[in-house]
Amino acid sequence: MTPGRLRRRPLIAVTGSRRRSLLTMLLNRLALWRAGARSVRLHPGRERSLDDIDGVLIGGGDDISVELYDRELRLDTRVDPERDALELRVLQVAAERGLPVLGICRGAQMLNVFRGGSLHVDIHAVYEELPRLRTILPRKRVGALPGSRLRALVGRDAFRVNSLHHQAVRATGEGLHVVARDEYGVVQAIEDDRGRSAIGVQWHPEFLVFNRRQQGLFRWLVTRARRCRARRAGRADPAVAAADGSAACGQRQPRQV
Repeated sequence: MTPGRLRRRPLIAVTGSRRRSLLTMLLNRLALWRAGARSVRLHPGRERSLDDIDGVLIGGGDDISVELYDRELRLDTRVDPERDALELRVLQVAAERGLPVLGICRGAQMLNVFRGGSLHVDIHAVYEELPRLRTILPRKRVGALPGSRLRALVGRDAFRVNSLHHQAVRATGEGLHVVARDEYGVVQAIEDDRGRSAIGVQWHPEFLVFNRRQQGLFRWLVTRARRCRARRAGRADPAVAAADGSAACGQRQPRQV
């Protein structure tokens, strides 16, 4: 690929931990490359301008600090406050600039917390019949809401996904709604209004490398990011951008995170 063609690919910021979850980071970046995007890794201690970013992927990892959504609860769990702060700043920039966001596992939870929502800190304490399933293989059955963006992307009402989480969305944040649950009622996916700029899934599509339907989540993010990139470069039709909810894309607001 020539340098010119490479530069024309949209640029996606992928967040993660400083040292943990390197495999998921690599698989997310591979999935984005296959979908037609470039990507850059962001983690605590790795700062860069977000001025040239066209989309955001908030990846999986450690638990989110409970103080962000429940100031009265205290738990002894592994957290990463620096990463929490980084991702909240990245999501703020994305909101200001109208950039598309895909949240994966912890990333879906962080998207919800950023919008003012809350989490179940331990799903097994709430859903007592829920099996303690922890696998990268598609063993969990999920049902998608008809008419949702997720349903359109995966192409079916019910499908199987992997499961690596013990937290989940409790109350949805502003502008978000639940679009998928598993057979026990645990929230498995959220979208913003009409699924235009943010989708969060509780599973890990990056591990489902050969599942074309699941890879559609990355294609959705790249397609939206490409529109934002064109808008920023002045090549997009403003009427089209407004119609699909991406009117804010491309507003250059230099920020450091």
